Amino acid sequence: MAGHSKWANIRHRKGAQDAKRGKIFTKVAKEIAIAARNGADPDMNPALRLALQKAKGVNMPNDNVQRAIKRGIGGMDGDNYESITYEGYAPGGIAVMVESLTDNKNRTVAEVRHIFSKRGGSLGESGCVGYLFSRKGVITVNAESASEDDVMLVALDAGAEDVKSGDGMFEIIAAAEDFMAVRDAMEEAGIPIETAEMNMVPATTITVEDEKIATQVLSLMEALEDCDDVQNVYMNFDIDDALMEQLNP
Repeated sequence: MAGHSKWANIRHRKGAQDAKRGKIFTKVAKEIAIAARNGADPDMNPALRLALQKAKGVNMPNDNVQRAIKRGIGGMDGDNYESITYEGYAPGGIAVMVESLTDNKNRTVAEVRHIFSKRGGSLGESGCVGYLFSRKGVITVNAESASEDDVMLVALDAGAEDVKSGDGMFEIIAAAEDFMAVRDAMEEAGIPIETAEMNMVPATTITVEDEKIATQVLSLMEALEDCDDVQNVYMNFDIDDALMEQLNP
C-alpha cells in the first residue's frame, strides 16, 4: 500500500488518543463551513458531504459539526479564505504536495517554506511535482469488517479503478467522477467505511529504506500537517512495513 495511505492509517488508529484532536477538528470545521456556503443539504452539496464524512472519520462531535454548518450558511467563515497548493521535495527526492486554506497567503508560504527547509526539504515552483499526482477518490475499509471478495465485488462493480490490501486495510481507488457512486454502493452493501476522501494519488512511489531518510520524511509530513493553514499533505513515498512499525510502534 502506498506510503501516504499507510501513514494515514496509522494516524487514523492513533486518532482517538491524539493530543492534536482539537487542531484536527478546527481544520475539518473550516472545510465544513466553506462547503456549507453552497448549501446545507449534503445530498445536494457533494463538497459538504465529503467534509461531513471526514468529520465522522475523526469522531468530531455533532455539536461541532452543526456549528460549522451554521457558520458557513451565515457567511461567517470562508469569505476570506483562499485555496493554495504548494509543491516541493522531501529528503530522498520525495515529491510533496501541500493543500492549504488561508486568509493570509504571505504568512502561509513563509511558514510552509520554513517547515520544508528546517527538515531537509525544499519548496519548489508551482507544477514541479504536480504532474506526478492525480486527484482520485480514496475509500478505506478495515479488513476485519468485510471480506476482500465482498469489497472487491461491490467496489469494482460500482466503477472503482482498483482495490488494494495491506496494513489491515482495504483501499479502494476511484476516478473523481465515480467516487460518490462507489462510496454509495459500499454503504448500500453494508460495508463499513473508515475514510472516504478526495486525495492526490501518486502515479508511482519511491521506496524509502534508510531509517534516517524515513524519519525525516515523516517528520516533514507531521510538521506540515500541524500547520494551521495546511489542510492536506500528499507524498509519493513507500516505507517497508517493518520499518514503519519500528518508527511508529
